[in-house]
Amino acid sequence: MNLRKMILTSLFLALGLVLHQAMPPILFGMKPDIMICMMFIAILLNKDEYRMTILIGIIGGLFAAMTTTFPGGQLPNIIDKMVTANCIFFLYKALDKTASDQVKVVIAAVAGTLVSGTVFLGSAALIVGLPAPFTALMLAVVLPATAMNAIGCSVLYNATVISLKRVRVY
Repeated sequence: MNLRKMILTSLFLALGLVLHQAMPPILFGMKPDIMICMMFIAILLNKDEYRMTILIGIIGGLFAAMTTTFPGGQLPNIIDKMVTANCIFFLYKALDKTASDQVKVVIAAVAGTLVSGTVFLGSAALIVGLPAPFTALMLAVVLPATAMNAIGCSVLYNATVISLKRVRVY
């Protein structure tokens, strides 16, 4: 593992933690998961390091668990970030030669947010129960979060690329 990439990944996850904590609730007291956008970008920057993807999933899950407002959502957050990180890694591998990094981030934001929301709600339903029906939460929370994450991830990725070019890290 490259030390420079490890430090950069740590900064992305820390920034994701701060943004996740600072994000106000938007829909029915639920807030979009900014941590997941930072995870997608960190996984893309470490696209050849599966070990780093595992670490990103674990740390992202722990950070999201610390800042969750969902009652009993700590364990479901850890589970969903681990599953999502693995899915995104393999999605990036599948899209490796066919799409640009910008397109990969948008596809990852849409697919990853849907996977994350589904796994989170499914595991929360099994572990602690849901405050509303699964379908209602998917339609009212996960689908709007998917649209917001697609836009947010695209903006954050572009800002990241510009910043990294200016400091000549990559």
